[in-house]
Amino acid sequence: MRARLHDWALVWTRPREPEALPARFDRRRVYVLPTRFGLFYTVLLLAMLLGALNYNNNPALLLGLLLAGAGLASLIAAQLQLTGLAVVALDAEPVPAGTDLPLTLHAQADDRRRRRGLAVALETTPSLRGVLNLDQGRGEARLAVATSERGWLDLPRLRVSTTRPLGLATAWGYVWPQAPALVYPRPETDGPPLPTGSGDRVQTRLHPSGEDVHHLRNYRRGDSRRAIAWKSSARRDSLLVREYEQPLGADIVLDWHGLERMPYEAKVSRLARWVDEAERDGRRYRLLLPGQPPLGPDHGPAHRHACLRALALLPHG
Repeated sequence: MRARLHDWALVWTRPREPEALPARFDRRRVYVLPTRFGLFYTVLLLAMLLGALNYNNNPALLLGLLLAGAGLASLIAAQLQLTGLAVVALDAEPVPAGTDLPLTLHAQADDRRRRRGLAVALETTPSLRGVLNLDQGRGEARLAVATSERGWLDLPRLRVSTTRPLGLATAWGYVWPQAPALVYPRPETDGPPLPTGSGDRVQTRLHPSGEDVHHLRNYRRGDSRRAIAWKSSARRDSLLVREYEQPLGADIVLDWHGLERMPYEAKVSRLARWVDEAERDGRRYRLLLPGQPPLGPDHGPAHRHACLRALALLPHG
């Protein structure tokens, strides 16, 4: 019943559809309701007033009226905590599918009113909250959004709320960002090494899938288990990895059509893994996808983002 009432209430609250930022809270989109402590305070106050009227106790009646006035003033103060606040931007760094997407909300207030105790939460997971601190009229709050599939992720409504100043009431408002967030494909956990490069500037580099052993080095996160030197690691009491020499081409071609026998989504995962490996090794690579112009050859964060974005936005197979 509580969930049904919550869903019914969301239908009538603003905004009812995604909106472009910045979004400003005004009195028409800030809602105020008493908290559990506020309900207890109201019942206690009514009992005090009834007792004061029954026994004709003027000091108790005066005290009850003063407490009632303080409670009503706290409702207005709670609403003023949000009124005039503006959400100006949202930042979301792309992550692989299956990991939490870090979301940063940027807000500002033009007036000099002190705003404390502001919390930001997702409509889908209200228990996970981020704190919004406004220093000198600006501030930000960080949240984590669960992801499951690659591509564009429509963000849910964000709930900005506060229980200040007395905790008797909760004031809240919603922001529904119109711009979706990008989610990269989930890279393959284990698979074959990078394809052999081809180009004019062929040189010898260290690579874990080479042929001639060059030296041993300490284990780094992401190294293959097959490259671990177990005997040497047991003698040194630390994980050591074999480093090989292999002639590597100047450019690597990551071709979609070269993975014909694999399932559709498995191709996307393998190419995403190869893009990360080529970037980690400092290699120049080119990505060939069906129906799209070639990407590269190049390397660097911008080229990696372009390749992973193209893989993420491929039609779902």
